Amino acid sequence: MFRRAAAVLLVLASACGDDASMSSPDASADAAGDAAPGTCDVGAGWTTAPAVRGGAIQETAVVAVDGKIYVLGGFDGSIAVVRSVRVFDTQSCTWSDGPPLPKAVHHANAAVADGTIFVLGSMETTSFTAIGDVWAWKPATETAWTVKASMPAGSQRGAAVAGAIAGRIYVAGGLRGGAQTTLSAYDIANDSWDTALPALPVARDHGCGGVVGGKLYVVGGRSASITSQSNLVYEYTPGGTWALRAPMPTARGGTACGVTADRIVTVGGEGNGMAASGVFPQVEVYDVAGNTWSALPDMKTPRHGTGGAVWNGVLYVPGGADQQAFGAVDTHEALKL
Repeated sequence: MFRRAAAVLLVLASACGDDASMSSPDASADAAGDAAPGTCDVGAGWTTAPAVRGGAIQETAVVAVDGKIYVLGGFDGSIAVVRSVRVFDTQSCTWSDGPPLPKAVHHANAAVADGTIFVLGSMETTSFTAIGDVWAWKPATETAWTVKASMPAGSQRGAAVAGAIAGRIYVAGGLRGGAQTTLSAYDIANDSWDTALPALPVARDHGCGGVVGGKLYVVGGRSASITSQSNLVYEYTPGGTWALRAPMPTARGGTACGVTADRIVTVGGEGNGMAASGVFPQVEVYDVAGNTWSALPDMKTPRHGTGGAVWNGVLYVPGGADQQAFGAVDTHEALKL
């Protein structure tokens, strides 16, 4: 299980609530009183990590930057949409708060490029209204989010797959009144959008994926309802087109993904007719080079509506829901890959 210094245990109790070298804790961690040193040791299989700061949260975006895991927006346990940015430091094994998002959103599309976190489209309110707002924040040097060029009208959406390749962030599929086939790209240097790109072969939302070897992968997802699950995997080569790859063994949407080296790890999801909770426990790994799938241990606490992020060979899965649709929890678990 996780080991940490006694001082860190006291802090957590009172709070309740591409690998690179580690950086020092954020200034916000000091302000929150969560900067005490410690270590997070993850053993074999799934390990219970410190519960998500601030309580239950689902339908978030999750990314990793410089040894920290960032949980962006989402629905809390009362189904209120929040602006919160919750930050888990994998070295000190503590949580802190980052600068809140400019708006309360859920199902945000997020990616990291050169140490900067980008949110590129999302959804707001319980009406699931798609918005195209784009924000950026570099935790190492900035104290707030910066507004960037919005997604062009008609391309705004949430619940998409996003990934950075060579100075552009690609956003594939997503939800705007229904599942979308749109592929668009944000040019970071020019703060502009390109929507003249080949569409996904099929409409997909609530999929997951990421970038491996300069290509974007869209894994699973759904097309019309929670139970309209897909196991299809598509690969996009910038400047080229989409290619169908080996299908995921378990068709599902609402999954979390983490990317490590040339593998994409898919975790959980909803729409499971074989479980009373409606949630999938499966963890399946796609080997990009071999175009093959294999299984890892099932989730300790099956969940959907979360994201995954890998740091230093460990996949972190914070929050999510343990029941189909709404059922947010503060559960945080990690899997050594």
